[in-house]
Amino acid sequence: MKKIIVGILQPGYLPWLGFFEQLNKSDIFVIYDDVQYDKNGWRNRNKIKTAQGAHWLTVPVSIKLSLRPTVAEVKINNHVNWRKDHLLSIKHAYAKAAFYKEYISIFEDAYSKEWGNLVDIDMYFILKLSQVLGLGNKKIIRSSTIGARGAKIEKIIRICQALGAETFYEGASGRDYIDTGYFAQKGIKVEFQDYKHPVYRQLHGDFIPYLSVVDLLFNEGPGSLPILLNKNSERGAQ
Repeated sequence: MKKIIVGILQPGYLPWLGFFEQLNKSDIFVIYDDVQYDKNGWRNRNKIKTAQGAHWLTVPVSIKLSLRPTVAEVKINNHVNWRKDHLLSIKHAYAKAAFYKEYISIFEDAYSKEWGNLVDIDMYFILKLSQVLGLGNKKIIRSSTIGARGAKIEKIIRICQALGAETFYEGASGRDYIDTGYFAQKGIKVEFQDYKHPVYRQLHGDFIPYLSVVDLLFNEGPGSLPILLNKNSERGAQ
């Protein structure tokens, strides 16, 4: 029987490269959408590279933090014309990129729609970008469909157990709060991500790491996945 690796991450808006490395490593990738929304996280924002440097794209949201909404409950503030701004920013930033014509329709299509919940546009981009990267065969589910209960660590364990996980593939920050011994008692091995950010072709001057994966796609096109996974050693960061 195959040993199942489960990754669990909150959804991100136009996520960075490491997000997709975790997806690639996982047999089942769980979008953690029934956890409390964090105001200053990556759920509604990310960075692209422009002629002026790194530039934030932020989806405006309508929330009352006092109500402790889950990620899945957060509504987008569509009184602000953010979709036009994001599309124009992406077009201006990547119009001269090698693979601009191949991918710009993804964003034109996405921003032609009015989205209600933040998680819906996050999921749209996660699935679409996974597909164009070559990860469209990966099993991606939302934690809200599992219905696991409990405090933070217990909930993660119960999600892993519900999916038959032998290994939980966790981000590097998990070292600060994950007790690997406790997971082992529950029959789950913990593996922490140790992501080496690759260097790739970029527009607009000196290389800037930790941007949205869209920067990689527009610049490297079909060759993006091996670069993202550091399978092209001469491009990998030292």
